[in-house]
Amino acid sequence: MAHRKQLPGVQLVKPSRFRPRFHYELLVCGVAGHELIGIDARTLTAEDALVAREIDGVRWHRCVRCDSWLPLSAPVAPARERPPLPADIQLPLRGKPLRDKIVLRLIAINRAVHFVVLGALAAFVFVFASHREDLRGPVYRVLVDLQTGAASGKPPQHGLAHEIERAFSLQSDTLRLVGLVFALYALVEGVEAVGLWYQRRWAEYLTFLVTTSLLPLEIYELAHRLSPFKLVAFVINVAVVVYLLLAKRLFGLRGGVAAEARERAEDIGWPALQRTAPEAITAA
Repeated sequence: MAHRKQLPGVQLVKPSRFRPRFHYELLVCGVAGHELIGIDARTLTAEDALVAREIDGVRWHRCVRCDSWLPLSAPVAPARERPPLPADIQLPLRGKPLRDKIVLRLIAINRAVHFVVLGALAAFVFVFASHREDLRGPVYRVLVDLQTGAASGKPPQHGLAHEIERAFSLQSDTLRLVGLVFALYALVEGVEAVGLWYQRRWAEYLTFLVTTSLLPLEIYELAHRLSPFKLVAFVINVAVVVYLLLAKRLFGLRGGVAAEARERAEDIGWPALQRTAPEAITAA
């Protein structure tokens, strides 16, 4: 069996040291499936070796996203004579561009949740401000029952009941102002979510500025009343700020947008596939 050709995707050169790396390509391929080229072609030639080749009667197709080589049978009813030309193929994202897309969309989902929660709070505050007098009687009767059973009739000094009493003590105009703040904040979060989902540069700056401006308030809240939810939210926001500032090179940091464009160019396009071809890896 020594005469058999080396199968594609088998690295012969042992790395000098082990460097663990999270492969976003494998994650996406595990969810959406591999991106294979030429699986519907009748024949394969040497010109197709970068993405598909035949070895000892077995067809091997390369996923142009994660670089996995998969053995597949020739198509029973070929749809074309040969695989499409490189100019006709739209390559999927991989490397750092793919990582950025996934991370930014995770942040966008986080901001979308904020949008829904803050929007619901704004709507609740507006409704409460408009019907405060109608709600005062029923709510106070419930509070009296709770206080009689749990606090010997004494006014609550903390907790939900105390906050409800404080809300009824506010003027309607003040409540509407609070609702307006919630609504504006929800709008900003919604704009962030849409912009980040489509990977817009302005959305990265907007998210950084808004998130950074709220960190002092979160630190103040943590110092006065620590809770697991507040701590997790604070850690997430700090991680978002650090990621946008360093990985996305905002404000010209680490070379700015030009350096990011050069870094992204190394991981996309046909040159990136050529650098990770079996022959290139073996030669290295």
